[in-house]
Amino acid sequence: MKSHEFASLLCSRLCHDLLSPIGALNNGIELLADENDPEMRARCLDLLGESARASANKLKFFRLAFGAAGGFGEEVDTREARAAIDGLFGADGRIQIGWMVDEPTMSKSALKILLNLVLIAGDSLVRGGRLDIGAERHDGGVDIVIRAEGSRIVMDPELRRVLHGDTSGEVAPRAAAAWLVQSLVDEGGGELQVMDEEEGVLLLGAGLKR
Repeated sequence: MKSHEFASLLCSRLCHDLLSPIGALNNGIELLADENDPEMRARCLDLLGESARASANKLKFFRLAFGAAGGFGEEVDTREARAAIDGLFGADGRIQIGWMVDEPTMSKSALKILLNLVLIAGDSLVRGGRLDIGAERHDGGVDIVIRAEGSRIVMDPELRRVLHGDTSGEVAPRAAAAWLVQSLVDEGGGELQVMDEEEGVLLLGAGLKR
């Protein structure tokens, strides 16, 4: 896939994810302009606040997962990744987050892989559950493991196909994260693993040699 094709996929994915909270902001502002009842105006303001936080949390996460995370340095503070994950998935309590990353920094590529695997795993927890996130350096490389556990896990077959390296056909915008992970793992001379043999559990792993 060419860079401009991936840019198109990514733009479509971002627009899809941001449409709901930004649309809610727009609707809330319109309602607020026409509402005179103090109780309803207070409710509108609460909804506007929720939508604004959701939009900000998504943008913070996407900046790290897809953008120039941490500026121009080679290493990124892992505390930024944890804050972004907590904001996107842990803010409403629907998904519990377990953070098992002791490394203070990670390379941009490794951090993007971690965040995009978290995005895929979190989206698969359709009824909520738990995300355990681990990463460890070894011999110049890094191992990343994401474990999702919940009462119902649904992983899009398109994402599974792309993670397994099959990009021969057209890649849908919803698979942008999977395509980026697969590309970065290939560049790092590593391997990807997708395991969901145990009911209610999804394991996503990446081992990078550099």
